[in-house]
Amino acid sequence: MSVQDKQEEMAWASMESPIGRLVILADGQGITEIRFRNNSSPLPTAQGLGHEWVALAVEQLNAYFNNRLTEFKLPLSLDGTAFQQRVWVELQNIDYGSTASYGEIAAAINKPKAARAVGMANHKNRIPIVIPCHRVIGSNGALTGFAGGLDTKRWLLRHEDAGV
Repeated sequence: MSVQDKQEEMAWASMESPIGRLVILADGQGITEIRFRNNSSPLPTAQGLGHEWVALAVEQLNAYFNNRLTEFKLPLSLDGTAFQQRVWVELQNIDYGSTASYGEIAAAINKPKAARAVGMANHKNRIPIVIPCHRVIGSNGALTGFAGGLDTKRWLLRHEDAGV
């Protein structure tokens, strides 16, 4: 299947949130991406498969921002290496209101020397908030890079009362 064919099978919607405009994309399998306002990548022109997943994601994100949801229940359509997917699964095990270091995530997936690779997998996470890469911090407790910016990461952690 070509990239164009895949894009034509996608649906998307935008929503306003306390951290700015978010764009949610999905295919027939589930959510593929959540974009922050600073992401200027072109959007698919067609709205096809996945519209029900987009609506569900908007509903759950609104509940999250309104303090009514602490754990997302969404089908995800992930595209990444086996290592990246292991990291993304582990990120979803970080409890709401908690944080973990890159090293702790690496140890949890039995790759204790792979903290930098965990950081790269975080960087490739296209479904932030739902796959909570914002909960990953440096081993010294410092906030580190985040696609939505460090102010957004700080806001999300404070929203979850994560002690930041």
